[in-house]
Amino acid sequence: MPTVLRIGSFRFFFYSGDRTEPIHIHVENGDNIAKVWLDPIRLQNSGGFNRSEINKILSIIFEHQKELLEAWNEYFGN
Repeated sequence: MPTVLRIGSFRFFFYSGDRTEPIHIHVENGDNIAKVWLDPIRLQNSGGFNRSEINKILSIIFEHQKELLEAWNEYFGN
């Protein structure tokens, strides 16, 4: 499961088996793991994060969307 980005205590990654799903990123911090679609950006699963944390996660993803999409396409060969 490649880590694409680390911002503060958040780790942004995807699983190698994610190829068949729409483009997305998983975000981990402690025991919480959220899932966010990347195009368009939309929360798929909050994974235990509170609203404030989700807002921060979405803000980071908006800022780094291009980089995250490129990492997905490079890894999965799209």
